[in-house]
Amino acid sequence: MTIRITTLAERPDLVEPLWQMTHSWPEFMLNDPVAGLYFNSDIATDFGEYLLVAVDEEGAVAARACSIPFERPEGDLPDDGWDAVVRWGAATRRRGGRADAISALDITIRDDLRGSGMSGRMLTAMRENAARLGFSELLAPVRPNQKHLEPRVPMAEYAFRTRDDGLPYDAWLRVHVRAGAKILKVAPRSMVVPGTLAEWRRWTGLPFDVSGRVEVPGALVAVHVDVDQDHAVYVEPNVWVSHPL
Repeated sequence: MTIRITTLAERPDLVEPLWQMTHSWPEFMLNDPVAGLYFNSDIATDFGEYLLVAVDEEGAVAARACSIPFERPEGDLPDDGWDAVVRWGAATRRRGGRADAISALDITIRDDLRGSGMSGRMLTAMRENAARLGFSELLAPVRPNQKHLEPRVPMAEYAFRTRDDGLPYDAWLRVHVRAGAKILKVAPRSMVVPGTLAEWRRWTGLPFDVSGRVEVPGALVAVHVDVDQDHAVYVEPNVWVSHPL
């Protein structure tokens, strides 16, 4: 299949098709309240140079790769990885600050192309785009794509698990390392998704009628449920990696 990758700034006409692309993200993952600072109607003008879109030979959107520039505060990478870089990037954009760092946010592949190697191609394109824009490092709060199969295993253990060949056990972390990335640390509260019990029932189809830890399909860790207070909160850990460019 012939694929052409461009920035959204070059193809602003693809904004609507971008959102309509079929994908495999669980519904609850689309309800992080911080995400709207990036994924909104102004995305083409605010972050168009940082969002890559792949189209197939028929002109249909095949994949996307989102990144965000930001002014990085001093100190270690934050525990609230994904949410932090989205907030920092939005704040840098709003005040007209100088972005001195860039982070990957998301690579989404159309359902029928999953397993075709597109994720690796989009990661390579994202690295090349970050270098073109003048950055020497691409950060990423990575969501390991097999961790949901082991929700009870601590991320600090899972993230650094390796195979006999020394590469990461997790397939998506392995793609990053093979591309030249180094695993740095865990971001224990990278994404926080709160909701009422009714919202969680709608997002997952589960009853959410007992307080405690509830394992949800697609979640990397259990969701914390409080029936008396009518809310549930998902705190997702991710893994910080660094790609030298």
